[in-house]
This record gives sequence, C-alpha cells and structure tokens, in this order.
Amino acid sequence: MATTQPSSEYARALAENERYVAQFDRSDLPLPPGRKLAVLACMDARITVEDVLGLRTGDAHIIRNAGGLATDDALRSLVISQQLLGTEEVIVLEHTGCGMLTFDDDTVRRELAERTGSDVDLPLLAFPDLEVNLRAQVERIKSHPWIKDVPVHGVVYEVETGRLRQVV
Repeated sequence: MATTQPSSEYARALAENERYVAQFDRSDLPLPPGRKLAVLACMDARITVEDVLGLRTGDAHIIRNAGGLATDDALRSLVISQQLLGTEEVIVLEHTGCGMLTFDDDTVRRELAERTGSDVDLPLLAFPDLEVNLRAQVERIKSHPWIKDVPVHGVVYEVETGRLRQVV
C-alpha cells in the first residue's frame, strides 16, 4: 500500500501542535464555559471570535458554520450547551462581506452537479440580506422548544473596521 506525504499545511499544523504542547497549561479548565456564553458565528477566516468578543479559552462555546446559521446542527449544539453545560446567553455573529450573500443555491447546486456528476440534496442556505437573515437566525434560536428563555443577541461584525454593530 502506498503512503502519501502529508500536505504542507497539515505538516505545519502538526509542528505547531508540538509548540503548543510544550507550553500547554489549560488542563485544569472546567467543562462548562466560564462566562456561560454560547456564540454562533460564521466560519469566515477573517473573524477570530475570541479576539472580537474579548474571550479566552474556556470562556464560551463557539459554534461556527457558513453564514452563522441556526441550522439543525447548530441548534443541537446550543441545546447541549444550555441544557447540559449551563450557558445562559447567546450571541449570533454574522459579518459584512459574507460569501453567503454572493450566490443563490439553485445556480451553485446546478454547477456542482455538472462538475461532479452527482446531484446531492444539500441545502447551501445562501441569503440575499444580511440583517434580515440575522434576525431570522435569532428568532429561530429563541423559538426552539429546547432552548432556554435566555438573551439571544444578533450582531454584525464589520470586516472593514472590526466593529460590532448591534442588530437584534
């Protein structure tokens, strides 16, 4: 059986982990987040949620996906975060210049089916209006029957300035 060489980024990540292990000092952090906060954020690489919100390791649960959407999987994580691990506040963080604003599902699905030869039932969930979408995500979280009656905030991170704009 042939072995493959690790990608350059994979090898770099493993080397960085060795550096991290050498200075690791977080083995005593408790399981529940210290600030009792859960954050649902977009996966955009320009956003370091911890820096934007002034969080440290152990402070919050951070759930990320394309668009910062309250998908079934994100809701599942929020339910576990609240009901089993005691979080009592949620911030939904979306951002300007989001890639989810740049396409429509039908066109991309068609292109992907043509390119790959497979049509897959996978909703991409693009949206045309950032603030309308953010309000919908906050409402979806608040209305879920297993989500506690806790504050759910919606903010837009402005990638141009680093500022948070309160929306909900």
